[in-house]
Amino acid sequence: MAVRLRLQRKGKPKRPYYRVVAIDQRAKRDGEPIEILGQYDPIAKDNKLNVNMERVNYWLGTGAKASDTVAELIKKVSAESK
Repeated sequence: MAVRLRLQRKGKPKRPYYRVVAIDQRAKRDGEPIEILGQYDPIAKDNKLNVNMERVNYWLGTGAKASDTVAELIKKVSAESK
């Protein structure tokens, strides 16, 4: 099973927020995740992003690949923490 770190859309129409999840790459966008790693609200003024970096690093260490968007978000979080 190939694991992917990607966004899962939640929220109302025209008011989305996203969960950062570890999920089988063959699953649907809103399918059952293996683990929820955080959430991202693009509509909030500060683009509120909460991610458990310890678990993200664990999944990346076990061979999971991040989608392009999640990779950019992770880069943003790691730059802010420095």
